[in-house]
Amino acid sequence: MRYGLGVPTGTEGLMYAVPYADIDQAVELAVKAEQSGFESVWGNDHVTTQRYVRDSFDVPPRYYDPFAYFSYVAAVTERVRLATAIMVLPFRNPVVAAKQVATLDHLSHGRAVLGVGIGAYREEFQAMSPGTPLHRGEHAEEAIEGLRRLFTERRASYEGKWVNFDDVESHPKPVQEPLPILSGGNSPGSRSRAARLADGWLPACLSPAEAASGLRNIKDEAQQHGRELPGAFEVALQVCVSVAPTREQAWRRFESSQLFHHLVSLSRTTLKDQGVDDLISRNLIGTPQDIAGQVAQYEESGVNTMAALLFAADSVDETIDMMAQFGAEVIAR
Repeated sequence: MRYGLGVPTGTEGLMYAVPYADIDQAVELAVKAEQSGFESVWGNDHVTTQRYVRDSFDVPPRYYDPFAYFSYVAAVTERVRLATAIMVLPFRNPVVAAKQVATLDHLSHGRAVLGVGIGAYREEFQAMSPGTPLHRGEHAEEAIEGLRRLFTERRASYEGKWVNFDDVESHPKPVQEPLPILSGGNSPGSRSRAARLADGWLPACLSPAEAASGLRNIKDEAQQHGRELPGAFEVALQVCVSVAPTREQAWRRFESSQLFHHLVSLSRTTLKDQGVDDLISRNLIGTPQDIAGQVAQYEESGVNTMAALLFAADSVDETIDMMAQFGAEVIAR
């Protein structure tokens, strides 16, 4: 099992209150993650403030570009993988995205991971391109296929309904062959793209049973399309963490956190097929021993990375303390 920290490239107002982390603190969290035994750091991707966040906070959140952020982090770390969770595909022309990712892979000497998805908030795309129609699922399919060509072909072209480019020489290619692309999301569309096009699956807030069921669906669809999933196929589950001396304390800490309110908000969109009454079974909440047992159940279900872990903390200092405890009492096991 590998463990990854969710870094604050776009978490203020969503997973954490405003303010949470300035850019120096955001970098410090990545450095501390490596020191605490985390294998990867995962940054999300937002361009404008969501309506419900504007209603909740008087001060706008700070959303940092994940690729610029990771390029800096690559220089001050040595081992952690630098992963997007997720890069929102409609935000970037695939030709531009391919150049950004390949450059990051070279700067980090092969540590880039590209988690991709359609984005949790349609309103962000609408703010960028008002009045522009887009079927985000169809676009995601074409964008992933286009990225593959740009990563592997000397001269790449693609002609689709939503994605088009012609005779692009995108060089240098990524260091990694292949550069890992993970399909982000819980929806059937995300699982289907993982089965047919990706190197892994990046869901969020699932129980071990739900993760196992989703992975079975992915394997079945891959088989139907004559594809053998790679042995390194990554199942990177994004969950929240609240660790305390007792289960009751851990739950109270989680329930009072911005993370809890964020998951409740997502129950109307990204997590609409899941309830919020059983969040304790979909996240790592409890004593260190409880969490170690939960991790073992996830491992049995096929999860091999606990990715983009978000701690139920109110400040960066509190997050660092919880990360250190998690590293010493859970990761070290």
